[in-house]
Amino acid sequence: MRAAIIGGTGYGAIELIRLIQNHPHLEIGTVVSNSQAGSNFSASYPHLTNIVNQTLENFDPEMIRKQNDIAFLATPSGVSSKMVPQLLQTGIKVIDLSGDFRLRSQTEYETWYKHPAPEEKYLSKAVYGLSEIYEEEIKGASLIANPGCYPTATTLGLIPILKANLADSKSIIIDAKSGVSGAGRGLSLTSHYAEINENLKAYKLGAHQHIPEIEQVLKDETGSLITISFTTHLVPMNRGIMTTAYVNLTGKISTSEVNELYNEFYKNHPFVRIRPEGTYPATKEVQGSNYCDIGLHVDPRTNRLTVISVIDNLVKGAAGQAIQNANLMNNWDVRTGLESIPMYP
Repeated sequence: MRAAIIGGTGYGAIELIRLIQNHPHLEIGTVVSNSQAGSNFSASYPHLTNIVNQTLENFDPEMIRKQNDIAFLATPSGVSSKMVPQLLQTGIKVIDLSGDFRLRSQTEYETWYKHPAPEEKYLSKAVYGLSEIYEEEIKGASLIANPGCYPTATTLGLIPILKANLADSKSIIIDAKSGVSGAGRGLSLTSHYAEINENLKAYKLGAHQHIPEIEQVLKDETGSLITISFTTHLVPMNRGIMTTAYVNLTGKISTSEVNELYNEFYKNHPFVRIRPEGTYPATKEVQGSNYCDIGLHVDPRTNRLTVISVIDNLVKGAAGQAIQNANLMNNWDVRTGLESIPMYP
């Protein structure tokens, strides 16, 4: 199948290129970048010289449909909402890596994203692509809203304990940290070398657009309205996300019992790895891979569970999960094209 990549010069797009290049059932089709149409892809990414010799194209939905079987959008929020309806009208299946179709409420979207919301009919059509949780819904979808990077790590870490009714959903505190590539390739003071090197800073306190996305998923999975405390930090590394979530337990349960619960919950999901009791994951251990590694600890003194989740923000947090969703949509094994070993060191 030929895969169109729209928004072709960002980090999400280049990661899609890397993964599709090694996928047995997908090949790189049209690559769209309105800002650099007519230039060769390798002019933006010289490491692709003699590997991907694509000329970047302007966005033309009819042309995309004629030349491709599936479309991935790696565009900024506020752009996908205009492009996706045009693509769906041609009949092509779409996986959107932006945040435009993740929230079902138009009001919430406009509050948090500060853009006009997509039309209601497209929000209701979109299937949230958290691969391990919504497998069956994804299989029959024509529009996938690929989850955000922070929500992927956070929700995969919290859903098992919350669904088991073993934790107080009103007590959730999440401390989240991301590498600089999460801010995208565009130039900004935030990601300027002199600003981020040898530095650690919190940002968007109480205002991060991933807050309502996390709360929406946790509400869907528990049936209860959930409000979280969520603080994000930027750390001086290229890739990786670590979320450390704290939640009060409602009864006495040991770390080994929680580990058993999580292993059972994810036993049929090869990309979620639960660490043995007493060991905790690091971002380097999933770099370049589609894995989400989770470590668990119950503090018997406070009766509080700590959940540490790590992912590569560009793979499991973006392009890798998009490929995993494409595998589900086409009834391929979810591991297809995604079994590369994490890069270490």
